[in-house]
Formats: sequence, C-alpha cells, structure tokens
Amino acid sequence: MASLDAVLAEARGCTRCADVLPLGARPVLRLSASARLLIIGQAPGTRVHASGVPFDDPSGERLRFWLGISAAEFYDTARVAIMPMGLCYPGRLPRGGDAPPMACCAPLWHPRLLTLLAPDRLTLLVGAYAQNYALGRGPLTARVRDFARYLPRYFPLPHPSWRTRAWETRNPWFAAEVLPVLRALVRKMAGAS
Repeated sequence: MASLDAVLAEARGCTRCADVLPLGARPVLRLSASARLLIIGQAPGTRVHASGVPFDDPSGERLRFWLGISAAEFYDTARVAIMPMGLCYPGRLPRGGDAPPMACCAPLWHPRLLTLLAPDRLTLLVGAYAQNYALGRGPLTARVRDFARYLPRYFPLPHPSWRTRAWETRNPWFAAEVLPVLRALVRKMAGAS
C-alpha cells in the first residue's frame, strides 16, 4: 500500500486536466494522517491558485469564523486536512462565478487519499459539490439544517462565499443552532482552543 506522502506527491503533481484548465494545473491540498478534521470544499479560486494556500481568500476567512478557529489552527496540517473536490482552479462560468470542479478529479484522488487519513475523522462537506459526492444528490439547506443526521462522520455546510450572506439572513437558525455545535466539534476534533 502506498504511503500518504507518496500519493500526496502524485496528487500535487497531477496534470491530467492541464490542457482544459484556464490557468493550468496547480493542485492545492493539505493532508496528514494525524488530522482528525477534514475539510472538503469545492475547488481553488484564482487567489488560491496564485498562492497555493487553500481558503486563502475571503471565503476562507468566513469559514474560519464559522469554525471558530484562528488561521494558525486552520493551517496546522497535523490537526486540519483540506482537500477540495477539484484540486485545481476550474475557470469561470460565462454568467459569473467559478465553474464546477473538474468531474474526473474527486473520483481519481479522493478514494486513494481518504483511505490514508485518520479513520476517526470528522469531514466537513463544504458546499453542494462535496455534499452531493459524499451523500448523493440532495438539497443543501435541508442537509445543513439536519446536520445531526450525518454525524459523527460528516457535517454539511454551505459554501462560505459572499453569496452565502443572503442565505444566512434567510436562515437565521444557521448561526443560532448549527454554528455552536460545529464550533464545539471543531474544538474536539482539531484540538483548537
């Protein structure tokens, strides 16, 4: 069986979709076998593609606020693993917003990498792409509201983009009921203060 370091090196060197990616291939992910909190997001945006640091943008700031952890805690790979559905920036849609993650990416890398991570981890499914891949197709809002149904393995969350502000306003239960439980679990799983 391959080691996590070996498979991670392969994933970081992947160029399978390079010819169709607008900015070329630059897989962005951070994993360790000791992390008990795994964040599966959508795909890197342009800023993350440039920096090579996952969630190095306003979405990351919002996600860290939701989780109740500092940037130092969030980027401590020993405690928090980060792997998107699509490892590379997929481009933009004609009407705005980022394109969906490359469809071949998660089936290629997730099974190989997930088996090498801590088995007792909590996986945050950030956004509809991650949720639909792990749980099958379904409504994001209902899943987030019914988060306890998916515990202790998964915790579904909306994508933390600026568009979510309107969603949060329409769904005040998210801040009142979901975030306190999320923050307590993050403290437990990631050892955050």
